[in-house]
Formats: sequence, structure tokens, C-alpha cells
Amino acid sequence: MAWPAAAATDGAAGQSSPGQAASWTPLHEFLDRNTGDRGYLGAVSLIARDGRIVDVHVSGHRDLARKVPMRRDSIFRIYSMTKPLTSVAVLQLMEQGKLGLDDPVSRHLPEFSGLQIFTGGTADAPQLAPAQRALTIRQLLTHTGGFATGGQGHEEPTRLLERANLHDSPDLASFSRSLAKLPLATEPGTRFKYDGTGIEVLTRLVEVVSGEAFDAYLHKHVLAPLKMRDTGFEVPRRQRGRIVDLTRMGDDGQLQRDDSRSAQTPGVRLNAYPSGAGGLYSTVDDYACFALMLLNGGEYHGVRLLRADTVDLMMRNQLQGQLDPPVTEFNAGEGFGLGGSVIIDTDKRGRRGSLGAFGWSGAASTYFTIDRERKLVAILLLQHLPNGADNDLPRLATPFYNLVYTTLDAQQDAP
Repeated sequence: MAWPAAAATDGAAGQSSPGQAASWTPLHEFLDRNTGDRGYLGAVSLIARDGRIVDVHVSGHRDLARKVPMRRDSIFRIYSMTKPLTSVAVLQLMEQGKLGLDDPVSRHLPEFSGLQIFTGGTADAPQLAPAQRALTIRQLLTHTGGFATGGQGHEEPTRLLERANLHDSPDLASFSRSLAKLPLATEPGTRFKYDGTGIEVLTRLVEVVSGEAFDAYLHKHVLAPLKMRDTGFEVPRRQRGRIVDLTRMGDDGQLQRDDSRSAQTPGVRLNAYPSGAGGLYSTVDDYACFALMLLNGGEYHGVRLLRADTVDLMMRNQLQGQLDPPVTEFNAGEGFGLGGSVIIDTDKRGRRGSLGAFGWSGAASTYFTIDRERKLVAILLLQHLPNGADNDLPRLATPFYNLVYTTLDAQQDAP
């Protein structure tokens, strides 16, 4: 497949890519309305069909003062949209025969030998028993590792994990060693509980198996081949003016800048270590390169990152045969592949999308989907941390995706 060069990235707010079809107007109007004076600061969306970008829309502003227009090349914290890139790194090493998905993690990280399960008591006086199942790489990829990352009935072991302050670890090796000393909440492979903890273990595993620091590995084997020049764990100082302000809703119903380190000092690393669970900054065009590579079965601009059968595996519901029912904690119509969700029931999912569509989101309101049946990539980037309060901004993912599919249907039906 011939891939087009990315379009120029100098579009300002309110503009769309040249030559875009008029039928995308309802989507543009929706985004413009929701980035008005009392909405999100701004948004960038991108739609690709059949391997080519067919629409990009930029709306709103980049800064909390709403004075600097959003631009197509604005830089976003993509948080958990980092996880699929980490999964690709792991799968590359699998293809090279350096690891297997059903390998015990302890084969590569010995500290995970002899894991224990929290069976009762309290965080101050825990009762423990040896785990009966080995923790595997596949379970790390599918959030079924059994870590004590919350959930009803698992409050006490979760307190132990929280007290460990793993996110303050100086490096991934320390993170991994500290985590391995803590008891699991459940046997591996028996519960889906979404969290970044297991993904950071994968990040460390990539370092050990490849012999390279994770950020160096990711740049060399994923980002550079895809020409994702604006994606990384920190942003060069000369480019930090392109970073979008990160907001949250204040008690007074007014947007305010989040108090996190990366919000107050945009461009710095989110953690001391390169977080494969949520540490990347990126742009809409960079992430489109990654998504288009997966849509095209692992190849981009003539460079192959994964085999087509590996991409098939990545986008297959891995919870089938592992959990009953084989769904995530979030939605009865959603399973999970290796690094993202998979639609397994369109009616139960509650929004438009084909069976098998793969995607994920980031904590600060960033979203993507890859629908291989419709040969579609859709990306929406915002920069707001929702809190679920009544006065918070509305979530845009479902109406965004529904508008995308409605537009595609209209285009298909047009004479």
C-alpha cells in the first residue's frame, strides 16, 4: 500500500485539512461547539481511510487563557495511549524469539519468583499464601496479572501497593523489584483489573530482554522507523511552547490548570523512569503513523515493524478462554487484546464500531480506534482530566465516534 506523506502541520484552530469533504461538517461543528468559551480548551481530530488521511480538524485554543490557537502540530500528553506502543515493543521481541507470551515473568525477571497472594487480614497485619499460578507476560499485557490495584474487596492489599509509592521509583529496575515484594490481590489470570502497574513490569522486561534502556529501545525500534519525531517521554525545551495546557474542573465550575508536575512544567518526564504505561507526549500526526502501521498489518512506508499475524494476535480478544465472561471491567461489549480494547458485541458496547475494532484512550481525554473492517483510523486529542463530577465537561468519545461512523455511512450511500 502506498502511504501519503503527512500533510503540513501548520493548520490553526478552526481549520481543516485542504480538500476535506463537506460531509465532515457535522463532526467539525460538534468539536467547535465543545471547545467554546465554557468547553474544552481545544481539540485536534484526524480521520484516515484506506491508508490515507481524509480529514483533520483543529479547534479552540492551546492555553488556559484561550489566547493561543490550537494547531495541528500541538503536543499532547497521551498517557495510556502509550500502552499500545509498549505492547508493540514486547511483540517485536516475541517475534525475535527472545520471549514468549506465556513465559513466566520470573524467567526474565527473577524477582517475580515466589509471588504471594493476600488472603486476609489488613495492610498492617496481612495474611499471605503462595500463588498457585505463575504470572505470565500475556497476563501483564491483558491486565489480568492479579496486582492489588483496587476493586471492591481488595482494599487492604491495595493499601500495601499504595504505601510502596512505586511511581516514585528512580528507575524501572527499582519499580520491578519493589512490586515483586508485594502480595497479589488475586491469582494471575482470574480477574481483569486495568492499571499501569503490570505495564511498567513489561517496560522493565523490554530493557532486560533487549539489553537497551526502554526509551532508547522504543525510539530505535518504533518511533524512528515510524518517523514519530514529536513523540517522546520529554519534550525538548525549544518545542515546549507547542504543548497544550492540561486542565481539570475546579469546585467553582471553572477550568484550571492541573497541579501535576507535567502540567505545571510542561514537557518534563512524568516519572523519573520512562513510563511505558503512560509517559509519552505526542501529536495527532505522529500517532496516526502508529495507528496506520497497525491498520496496514504492521507495515509503514515500506518498513515492517510487526508481522501481519502478530497484529492479528494483538487485536484478538485475549480474555476469551481466560475469563468468563471474556470482557473488561468497563463494558460488557468490550474484550481486550494485547494493548487495547476489542469490540466483541456492538450493541452492548453502546457506540458505533465494527466487531473487532481495536483502540484505547488516555487519562487526559485522548482517544483512538482502528477499525480494520472499515479500513478506518479515528483519533481525537483533548487535554483535560475528567473527575466525574456533575459540573465536569461532558465526555466526547462516544458522540465523536458515532459522528465518524454516521459520516462514513453517508459517504458510502452518496451517489
